[in-house]
Amino acid sequence: MAQHVRDIMTSDPAMVEPQTSVAEVARIMRDEDLGVVLVTDGDDLRGVVTDRDLVVRSISQGGDPERTTVAGACSDDLVTVSPDDDLDQAVQLMREHSVRRIPVVDHGHPVGIVSLGDMAMERDPDSALGDISAARPNT
Repeated sequence: MAQHVRDIMTSDPAMVEPQTSVAEVARIMRDEDLGVVLVTDGDDLRGVVTDRDLVVRSISQGGDPERTTVAGACSDDLVTVSPDDDLDQAVQLMREHSVRRIPVVDHGHPVGIVSLGDMAMERDPDSALGDISAARPNT
């Protein structure tokens, strides 16, 4: 069983700059089958935007998704872990902060993301969440 975040994290996460349009982020999510994109300023993590964030914080507010930037839709109150952190610490942070995904940061730079689904596949692959997380999406 994996013991560190690096063992199960998704490496090379999708990243965009804060001035990227909401529509472009939605296209990235669609094309890459993602539910989350990291928002960076250069090499520094500035926020996280989920598919839900796009709907609740942007689309529902009106405006042109091609002209509205992701800066206003992303969460900037970040909880992060390092690749060397124990999985138990990541689970505890997910519980404490009620989040399903946590960016993985190494020396201030984003290097991955770890999700509740990753945890389920690692810890209980036969659970319903493990089965769903392991399944290929229907297109």
